Amino acid sequence: MNFVNPQFFWVMIVPFVILAFLISTNKERLSRVFDEKVLKRLSATDESMPMMVRNVLMFLAIFFMIVAMARPVMEKGDKKVEVQGLTLLTALDISGSMRSTDVYPNRLEFAKKKMAALFDAMPSDEVGVVAFAYSPFVLAPFSTDKETLKMMVDGVDDSYINMGSTDFSALGEQVAKLLEEKKPKILVLFSDGGDEEAIAGFADILEANEVDLYVVLVGTQKGAPVIGENGKPMTQKDGTIAITQRNDALGEVAKKLGGAYVVASNGKEDIQQLVNIIRGKYKNQQQGEVTVKERVEYFYYPLGFGLLLLLIAFSSMPQRREV
Repeated sequence: MNFVNPQFFWVMIVPFVILAFLISTNKERLSRVFDEKVLKRLSATDESMPMMVRNVLMFLAIFFMIVAMARPVMEKGDKKVEVQGLTLLTALDISGSMRSTDVYPNRLEFAKKKMAALFDAMPSDEVGVVAFAYSPFVLAPFSTDKETLKMMVDGVDDSYINMGSTDFSALGEQVAKLLEEKKPKILVLFSDGGDEEAIAGFADILEANEVDLYVVLVGTQKGAPVIGENGKPMTQKDGTIAITQRNDALGEVAKKLGGAYVVASNGKEDIQQLVNIIRGKYKNQQQGEVTVKERVEYFYYPLGFGLLLLLIAFSSMPQRREV
C-alpha cells in the first residue's frame, strides 16, 4: 500500500502527537499551554463515558482522518488507454495579401474566425497552430484546450503580417517536423492561396512526408487591393494598384493529396462540411495511447472509521444539569 499525499501525514502527525501528549498529562502541564477558561470548557465531570476513554476515541478519530488525508491507495500498475480523437495541425497565412478587404473586415480576421469555428467543431481533438508567411513559426503547441488556442489565434493582429512573399516550402518543412510522430498526419491550411511555383514545391514536400492537406480558402476571385502597413492600397512599379485574388490552385493540390478544400463563407456550414469530411476519412483511427496509473482508493475506510469514533466521542459529552 502507498500514500499519494504522504506529506499530509508527516505535517499533521507532529502537532497531533504533541497535542495528545499534553492532554494526556496532568492539568498543571496542560494549563501552561491552554487558558483556564478553555480547559474548563474542555473538562467534564459528569459524563456517561470516562474522560480518558473519550479522549482516546477523539485522538484515534483525528489520527484516522490524517491517514485519510494522506490518501492510501493500492497500486495495480500502469494501464494503457486508447484516446479517441484526431491530432491535426492548423496553419494561418499572415502574408501581406491577408490585409485585403474583399471579405469583412479583412482576410486575416475572417480566417481567424474560421479557425475558431474549426476549434469549436472539434472539441475533443488535439490541435496545434502555426503562422506563416516568409518564415513559419509555432503559434500554439498541440492542445485540446480550445479556449486557449482561440485566445492565441485572436492575439494575431495586423502587426504580425509580413509583406514578404509567402514561402510555402518553408511551411512544408516545418509541418513535416511537427507532424513527424503523428498518425495520421493532417494539416488544415487557412490561406488565400499562393503562386503556382511555390505551391508545387509545397505539394511535393507534403506528399513525400505523407501529410494530408485540407484547405480553407479565404478571399474572392474578383480580388481586392493589397493594403500596406500604412493602411493604403499598394501600387506596382507602373503605378497601377496591386490587386490580390484568391488562388484556388491550393485547393486542387489538397484534393490531389487525398484531402479536400472549402471556400470560406459566412456562417459555419463550410467549416462543418470540412470537419465532416475529415472525421469520415479517419473515422476508426485513434489519437494514440496514454499510460495511466491504475489505483484502488482506500481513503474512505479510515475517513469513515474516524468519523464514527468522533461521533461516539462527542455522544459521551456530559449533559447540562438543570439547577
